[in-house]
Amino acid sequence: MRYILAIPMKAFLDILEQLYKKVLLGVTLENENHDYIFYLDPASLNQDCSTMTSLECPNPHGVQDKHQPSSANLATISVLPMCLEKHSPIGSAREIVLLQLTVIKVMITRILSVETDFRAKEKYRDVIKILLKSSDIDSKLTCMFQDSDKLLSHMAAKCLALLLYFQLREKITFSNSWIAFCQKNLSEYPENEKAGYCLWTLTFIIKEIFKDTCSQKTEILKQFLSPFDTIFEVFYSLLFSHHFESCQDTSKIINSLICSLELLELLIASRIHLKLHFTCQRILFLKPSCVLDVITWPVQAFVKRKFIIFIKKCLLWKVGEDLCQGASPVLLPPDQHLDVDILALADAILRAVDLGLLRTLSVHGKPPRFGGEEVQPTCERAPGPDHVILRAASLLIIKSLEIKFQSCTSANEMKVDLQSFMSELLTFLKPHLQPSLQSHNPCEWISRVFIEQDDDMLEAAKASLGIYLKLTRQHKATESSTQEKEMWNHHTHEYGYNPHCIFLFLLKNIGFDSSVLLDFLISSETCFLEYFVRYLKLLQKDWAIFFTICKDFDLTASKDSINICGCSSSLVQDRSSNQTELSPSAAFGRPRSVHASVSWASDFSSGSLSQLVMSKETHTTLQADSLSPRRASHSLVDYDSSDDSEAEGTDQHSANSKQISLHQEAMKKSQDIVGTGMDKKQLSLEHQSRPLVPKQSNITFSVDCDNVPKNVSEVGVSYRTLKCFEELQSAIYRLQKKNLFPYNAIPLLKLLKHIEAIYNESMNTL
Repeated sequence: MRYILAIPMKAFLDILEQLYKKVLLGVTLENENHDYIFYLDPASLNQDCSTMTSLECPNPHGVQDKHQPSSANLATISVLPMCLEKHSPIGSAREIVLLQLTVIKVMITRILSVETDFRAKEKYRDVIKILLKSSDIDSKLTCMFQDSDKLLSHMAAKCLALLLYFQLREKITFSNSWIAFCQKNLSEYPENEKAGYCLWTLTFIIKEIFKDTCSQKTEILKQFLSPFDTIFEVFYSLLFSHHFESCQDTSKIINSLICSLELLELLIASRIHLKLHFTCQRILFLKPSCVLDVITWPVQAFVKRKFIIFIKKCLLWKVGEDLCQGASPVLLPPDQHLDVDILALADAILRAVDLGLLRTLSVHGKPPRFGGEEVQPTCERAPGPDHVILRAASLLIIKSLEIKFQSCTSANEMKVDLQSFMSELLTFLKPHLQPSLQSHNPCEWISRVFIEQDDDMLEAAKASLGIYLKLTRQHKATESSTQEKEMWNHHTHEYGYNPHCIFLFLLKNIGFDSSVLLDFLISSETCFLEYFVRYLKLLQKDWAIFFTICKDFDLTASKDSINICGCSSSLVQDRSSNQTELSPSAAFGRPRSVHASVSWASDFSSGSLSQLVMSKETHTTLQADSLSPRRASHSLVDYDSSDDSEAEGTDQHSANSKQISLHQEAMKKSQDIVGTGMDKKQLSLEHQSRPLVPKQSNITFSVDCDNVPKNVSEVGVSYRTLKCFEELQSAIYRLQKKNLFPYNAIPLLKLLKHIEAIYNESMNTL
């Protein structure tokens, strides 16, 4: 039975406001479920925007009172559904629709909240289910997408997204009209302007799935993505094949780019963090050149910045970290396409660089700020490049080279590629770094470019270390003369990937402060643990080369200190204070500024690279008397033992998948290892062999122009490095003893102990 009843708009609005207040407080609704449906059914506006058109309403009870209710008190809604009177003011009509959408949104939010009372939640759930069945609400909301009222269209999209997510949670099948709406609009891009609302709605739903704490995320997302897997691929092909230059309204395509990028990131994140494998999750890897081309489009700087950062996160397999509430993703079953996809992306990046990507990449735009790119005319803008772009571009190249070399077997091919791309990168960076890298050791580029971004700096250092290890294995298999060794050593410095220089510049940036290294080790936000362990294993084998590089650093520092003495005595005082030896208590003291030791010289003249090559006599002595490093039987991530050191595995998929859960796995192992009587005893015995540096060498390090120390081995870079290791070892030991260290530290302490033994042995031979 259908009927028409009139109700003043003010009375209708009052009743709706009462309902809103009840739902906002999470109060259990008292009336029959059907009594609320009419008030929640969004009414659409007439073409002349003068009246509400949803006038016919079903009588839920079959009848009884056909007259308008005399009153509606605040406690209950005791009226039957009735229709609005005609000729309502447009302002009131808009307010009613917005309030209806708000009530629906709050009601669904209450259903999803764990804090809502069970009885109230069940009542809200029943009301929403009846609303979905009794009205074509999907169509009504999508009709509002193109409304000139932006607030109304936004609220309609948000309300629809929550209703769709509710259906996913309740395992209610989507209406065919909604699926058809999305498929039609996405496949007709760019002619159809409703594609943007589809993208926003789909993105919102996936975000809600990620935020949900339920254990059925994977099943919910699978149900959601299944109808859209094919259409996503069609849409992205249309989007990236669009010619930006020929577009009259660039704002629309920019909005589409931003929305599509956010959706693409969520799709890839679901591949990493959930056990799902859809074709739409591989769009970037199947057509990487299309996404890279956007960086060269004449679009605003913030768009290029978003895309290059997105590609960087994809290459590092770090997409979606902010969606998982700080938890590291668990190790997932092997993705059969992962190795191929990552390699395809790396190859595409290197091809783009080879075709001149860096030469077309402008970094002189307005620097990014939290409030946007514009500044007040009266405010001065600090000159300089966009360091976000510099860091991202640099990391893309060094990481892509590492990935490509993992599957490469030709030493010559790797050497040519490294020389070509690193020359291109250093040339690109040269005009943006002051003072220029030309007068510095090229290996300093990582510390200079990434000084404000620790996580990226350590990723770049780890990637360069991986390149060095791969090339070293290939080089040692073919080298035959001392001259070839010298040329190889010179090559590692000339193209900025010598791991010892890179590590020393890292220590310089943090003022040789062991507390900073400790923070890096404890933090799960960087890859320092993996990088540090791999570097210490290398240091055991390359001690002679490391020691020679330290002597060259000392020699350069001495020359600079003498030159500075003739210029300013005040600078000498600053240098002396900056180069004072770190106290053992610094491990828990106040961290020093990364600029504290800027005066510690790092300048390398063009001829000083030859000094990095050891003399034959020194090399022979150290080789004969130094400790022979033991070989490892386990890889880095098999972190139970670091007694031995062997070449790391080259499986890139293993490296990527294990990297993201390194701390999680290490912490799990610590539950099995840390705390046992044997391990604590072993840890205690190992710690007793102090001090790390001989007592006769325990002097304050300072540079005095009138009295330059003769024995630089006692006060130079090698001493400061080992002193930093000693303080780090003591700090780790104290935390481990109190079970405060987040993972099993015994293997790391063994590595540091072995470095200590090598250092002491080398000191005895001098």
